[in-house]
Amino acid sequence: MITKNLSLQHVLRPSQLEGKAPLILMLHGYGSDENDLFSFASELSKDYLIVSAKAPQQMLPYGNAWYDINFDAQGGKFTNDEQAIASRELISTFIDEIVTEYHADADNVTLLGFSQGAILSYAVALSYPAKVNKVVALSGYIHSSIYKSGYEDNDFSNLKIYASHGNVDQVIPVEWARKNKAFLDELGIDNQYSEFPVGHGVNPDNFREFKEWLAS
Repeated sequence: MITKNLSLQHVLRPSQLEGKAPLILMLHGYGSDENDLFSFASELSKDYLIVSAKAPQQMLPYGNAWYDINFDAQGGKFTNDEQAIASRELISTFIDEIVTEYHADADNVTLLGFSQGAILSYAVALSYPAKVNKVVALSGYIHSSIYKSGYEDNDFSNLKIYASHGNVDQVIPVEWARKNKAFLDELGIDNQYSEFPVGHGVNPDNFREFKEWLAS
């Protein structure tokens, strides 16, 4: 299938289904691109329409980002919240475009994000839960200041979240991710959290677990 000119550059793998297909939208991490998470596609059910998006900010000498990070900020990494919110809205619009242009099932949308992509997956899903059914958040954390105002009052009854983190992650401290479950529990969101003996990445056991979670 030839990709269309939508709000975000992307690569895709079409579904084997003839009708509207369940969608997995992949959101890569800081400094990567649309081809990174797309390597998972061959291992996921052929029923899915898989779209992997490219973040809008080009980095030098290579790679892309959803928003700037100031690694020298006191107290840890400083997120450019304005850029993150703009990317949140861009992803939300992109979901609508995929549903229209690629005939995806609007009632079966999964966001699969890694690191910065996971942070934004939370932001989109909690801001617009009517658009997202499942989230696979790999090596990310809750950053509620980039969520849409009033998100706490949203209906999360149809939202499920799988989160995982490496317990020796040298980029995003595992302590940050450990706060996620209590936050999601407080909102009444069906969620699962797992840790694996890995750094800032996904090992085979992690991949196998979230793949099984998607199929459940």
